[in-house]
Amino acid sequence: MWGRKTSAPAPTPNTDEKPPQRLRDALRQARLESAERTGVIIDLRDAEIARLEILNEALDPLFAEIPGNVELFDRGVARGDPPRLWIDVVAHVDMGRDKRTYRFVQDSRYGRKILAESSDIGEVVEGVTKYVARRIIERERALAADERPLLLDPVRDARSRRRARWRAIRAFVYGLLLGIAAVIGTITLILSKLN
Repeated sequence: MWGRKTSAPAPTPNTDEKPPQRLRDALRQARLESAERTGVIIDLRDAEIARLEILNEALDPLFAEIPGNVELFDRGVARGDPPRLWIDVVAHVDMGRDKRTYRFVQDSRYGRKILAESSDIGEVVEGVTKYVARRIIERERALAADERPLLLDPVRDARSRRRARWRAIRAFVYGLLLGIAAVIGTITLILSKLN
């Protein structure tokens, strides 16, 4: 009716063969592929960490030269995602997208600034050396700026402290006299109203 065609009878399944388990096979295959990809990702991450550790060892002579009283730098490899070689609180080295290029980056309030980028360890060490030198100079300037008030003339400093002390004493005496005058004036006014 209505142009329907009758279908041929379905073939009877052979009881000796098991029906295909397509979903189970597909899940198994997907799990194998996922494990392979995860293994590759872990291998790439381990390679990144190994490269950063090689760079860290190349930086050992530089950090050996830094004076002991300079505590600006805290160098170490962080095994996070992505792995990083931290130079100090605001600067680190990580690997580029190709996993062969070192990127020396500094965080600032205006965003990240790439200080050096190269696949050659020597160039990155040179960039880190320049950065460390700039940070040490900044520290020296900051310490020198803090010492300037201490280098004032002690005689002039003592004189200015004496003047400030006398100004405070004068203000206290004037306030005391004004207060006494106000009390006497108030008492006189009250007594004149009573009489």
